[in-house]
Amino acid sequence: MHSNPSQRGPALAGVRVLDLSRVLAGPTCAQILADLGADVVKIERPGSGDDTRLWGPPWIPDASGAPSADATYFSSANRNKRSIAIDLAADAGAALVRRLAERADVLIENYKVGDLARRGLDYDTLSRINPRLVYCSITGFGQTGPLKERPGYDYIFQALGGLMSMTGHPDEVAGGGPMKLGASVVDLSTGLYAGIAILAALRERDASGLGQCIDMALFDSVTALCAHQAAGFFQTGRVPQRSGNSSAGIMVPYETFRCADGHLVVAVGNTSQWHSLCAALERDDLATDPRLQTPAGRSTNKPWIIAQLAPDFAARSVADLQAKLDAAGVANGPINDLAQVFATPQAEHRGLKVSVPRSDGVAVAGVGNPIRLSATPVQYRSAAPRLGEHTDAVLADWLGAGAHEIDQWRAAGAFGVPRSLS
Repeated sequence: MHSNPSQRGPALAGVRVLDLSRVLAGPTCAQILADLGADVVKIERPGSGDDTRLWGPPWIPDASGAPSADATYFSSANRNKRSIAIDLAADAGAALVRRLAERADVLIENYKVGDLARRGLDYDTLSRINPRLVYCSITGFGQTGPLKERPGYDYIFQALGGLMSMTGHPDEVAGGGPMKLGASVVDLSTGLYAGIAILAALRERDASGLGQCIDMALFDSVTALCAHQAAGFFQTGRVPQRSGNSSAGIMVPYETFRCADGHLVVAVGNTSQWHSLCAALERDDLATDPRLQTPAGRSTNKPWIIAQLAPDFAARSVADLQAKLDAAGVANGPINDLAQVFATPQAEHRGLKVSVPRSDGVAVAGVGNPIRLSATPVQYRSAAPRLGEHTDAVLADWLGAGAHEIDQWRAAGAFGVPRSLS
């Protein structure tokens, strides 16, 4: 029996989050919490905001259709949030964030190690005024260790963390060499791990009544992405090598094949699927070959198998091969570009593209949250905010501040250059 979503609020209703993070890992984490119903307030630098607002083109259009000041990159990780522009370098700005932190359940930040401590916005300081605060720091190398003060971006960590050493074709192959992934997988996975950690800390707080500090590092996350390759390395001492679009493991074929009109990826995970593949391709000789009756046997004879299968794929179209392999129950898929992905009936049925309105009425398209909850589904309330557009509303909601008090903070420089000096 399914619960009626209309009878229950969002999963994280009532949870207040201060998002002091920028770029992708932290904002992704905060967006997940916002999609689940948390009130996420994004604290941004006056004048420029999150770095990624400027990472265009392409730009989000304004109400007239002209390019706005915000890049589409920014919109990808900041929906369902409210924006307030506060100058953390100003005493009044730091003091105001401390006031907000008193009312927050969660704070997410990705400043360099020690930066926020100099402003009285570190965990030790804030936990004394709000012992229930769950404080999540996201940095390149974490809060400890010899590299803790070193900066870095996703690309750097794909290299340092071993991912690029296993991605790409071998050096001896044309076009060989280490390659990064097309997506910012380290940032995104760190955001996911951070979200899991925050939810765990909130759950523990239900029992203890106390928050805690979470130390997330991109370096740690990228090594976690290499877990099954690392397990083999720990056991054997053999360093995994690049194998292009072919599996380096026991699954054979686990391969990209060139077809008459494109490419098709095929994944055979067991002997039953191997026999199904051979039947679909009318290769009884391979199905009955005694050398190929176990995963280990196929792995040992992998180059010969690929050479045998390549002409069968090259002679047929992608659509013809898909039909045959689908009927045989063999996992396969074409290499889609993003236009093809979002045009598939499956993507349309699952609602993977969402269009969310901004406060000026402009609809901003983005990728839907993949979390599916039967009783408390994610909600799409608003697109990524314009810089500082919710300043007064947030201060009124969280602190009960009136116009006079907000003007005093403004005059003190909490929101940037004081009005009298502008």
